[in-house]
Amino acid sequence: MYRERALKVVLVLVGLLFSAGIYPLTMSLWKLDKSDYGDEMMLSLYVALGIFLLMAVRNPSANRSLIAFAAWSSFAHGAVMAVLAVHIASERAGFLTAVAALVLIGIALIVLAPAKQSGERASAAGA
Repeated sequence: MYRERALKVVLVLVGLLFSAGIYPLTMSLWKLDKSDYGDEMMLSLYVALGIFLLMAVRNPSANRSLIAFAAWSSFAHGAVMAVLAVHIASERAGFLTAVAALVLIGIALIVLAPAKQSGERASAAGA
């Protein structure tokens, strides 16, 4: 009971955090004065993921794969940023702060992820 409630709180917080990226995304695209839009493309994926995480709050068990994707993609993004922190000394503090946040998000989602339902286990065993 507490685990599911904690998962829902984490899903709401992470969903809102990721969805909040819509503001800097639209402001950046509105100006169109940069030559590299890689950050905006990545941010657009996080905004979409945030919206889906907010929708998953209603039934986390039915959205196990989405929750797992959010966790593992956070780990993957954090790993890339950790490598960048090694190579770009001037941005190291910002990268490492983001790495810490992404790892915490990933750990929280993995630890609180809903367990497989008994029907899923039985069908997986029979396959």
